Amino acid sequence: MKVLLFSTLYPSEQRPIHGIFVETRLRELMNTGRVDARVVAPVPWFPFKSDRFGEYAKFGATARHEIRYGLEVHHPRYFLPPRIGMTLAPFSMALGALGTVHRLRREGFDFELIDAHYYYPDGVAAALLARWFSTPLVVTARGTDLNLMPQYAIPRRLILNTAKLAGASIGVCQALMDQLQELGADPGKLHTLRNGVDLKKFTPEPRDEARRRLGLDSGNRYLLSVGHLIERKGHFVAIEALALMAPDVCLLVVGEGPERAMLEAQAKRLGLGARVHFAGMVAQQDLKWWYSAADALTLCSSREGWANVLLESMACGTPVVATNIWGTPEVVSNPAAGVLMESRTPKALMQAWTKLASAYPAREATRLHAENFSWESTTEGQWALFQELVRAHRASAVRSFPTP
Repeated sequence: MKVLLFSTLYPSEQRPIHGIFVETRLRELMNTGRVDARVVAPVPWFPFKSDRFGEYAKFGATARHEIRYGLEVHHPRYFLPPRIGMTLAPFSMALGALGTVHRLRREGFDFELIDAHYYYPDGVAAALLARWFSTPLVVTARGTDLNLMPQYAIPRRLILNTAKLAGASIGVCQALMDQLQELGADPGKLHTLRNGVDLKKFTPEPRDEARRRLGLDSGNRYLLSVGHLIERKGHFVAIEALALMAPDVCLLVVGEGPERAMLEAQAKRLGLGARVHFAGMVAQQDLKWWYSAADALTLCSSREGWANVLLESMACGTPVVATNIWGTPEVVSNPAAGVLMESRTPKALMQAWTKLASAYPAREATRLHAENFSWESTTEGQWALFQELVRAHRASAVRSFPTP
């Protein structure tokens, strides 16, 4: 089956871990040998490549065409004007990608299905392309596209129109599909296919060895906070909670982002400079050492669809402390997995950590819980759904073709 994956959430040389979960799901499907795929991952147009423009410069520096793991990835540009960009984005994105998609067709890649990720604006743009090319469409919701964007009237209406046009909608957690149904989508088209975890890449390493490798004091206890350094991820909650904990508890922060300077200042202001370590960006293949070194992963997000870091940590034998939101209770579903916070506050994090430490699970039990979330079932479910939609589309085309 020839599949066109469409999403701005796809890694590139400039942003190698951006949307890596989308790439992983596609690679797992392609590993079955049943699918040939191309990726169209639009990038906002930006004229400059200088580092002084920060994240925007990465848009300008992104190559128009890349090969990742043997897979063609195309990055057409689209115009994203300030202020009104949220409303115009899906239309600009679809028009910006149109030439690339036409070229793929001319070169012989007659895709039979569009696999779009992130409902707004990406899924709405993909719906336009699906109509223009008369192709079945599947849209996967991943988090803020359904737990934030429908608060705005125009995006909400476009999301519902897309759900109606799409052959199927996929949620990475049940909570997202419940939300889409509440908005008015047809429940018969809604499917939950959770992200899996790479159980070979994320494996438990001896804690002492991991700490020696990272230069950490073996006598301390460590909480780990992984993610983009933005307000939504809640690193500031973890730092403030540290002040309520015993002095041998330290915090490891892995990630980069616009709030790093503010978070460093917060740690210094609270007198925690020596107990908070900012590791910066860490390559995905090296994350297992950080997970293995920690006593617990803490995730204080305000919004998440399905947080991959939770399963990655558990696969390394490290339990989690996390906010009780969206798909997280579907992951943290027994004591071996960790503890859910009662609220998104420093006090609640401290209390959840205390509860976890008082009945700390065996690493083997935590790893065993993660093994329930391999990619195999998601891949098989995705393949079955794609087959169903392509067959239905072919049958419909035959019925609509006039007989002589």
